[in-house]
Amino acid sequence: MNERATNPFTGDERRAVAALAAMVIPASVEHGVPGADDPEIVDNILQDASRRPEQLRAALAALDAVAQSQSGIPFADLGADQRVAATGTFRETHEGHANLVANLTVQGYYRDERVMRSIGLEPRPPHPLGYEVEQGDWSLLEPVKGRAPFYRPTD
Repeated sequence: MNERATNPFTGDERRAVAALAAMVIPASVEHGVPGADDPEIVDNILQDASRRPEQLRAALAALDAVAQSQSGIPFADLGADQRVAATGTFRETHEGHANLVANLTVQGYYRDERVMRSIGLEPRPPHPLGYEVEQGDWSLLEPVKGRAPFYRPTD
């Protein structure tokens, strides 16, 4: 299958996503997990984003515009300190785009087998085996059950 068909992003867009993802979730030597800029994780991020590539492209264009206005070069080419500054401005001025990138990054990151193992979960879908959920204290719901309805009944 044509890689471009499954991944519509350019090499420069991939580099920008990897650079930004590393800032969202850096590698942890202590926990033995890669950062979100790991090539496999970046692939996961781009795979999710490929369903609506125009949204990620708009976010990356906004990020590059911030980087260009501050330093005159694209975000992926910035040094570490310049990336911190550009990212801060990006988060303040383009909150929706920043949230999109953060959500894509977190989703792609926690789908990685190495990350799942590091937090004590089997790297598998939850169904059909399911996961054991510890029972909580159901009496905590009593105030909610006793609350007056806050909806308008239908005719």
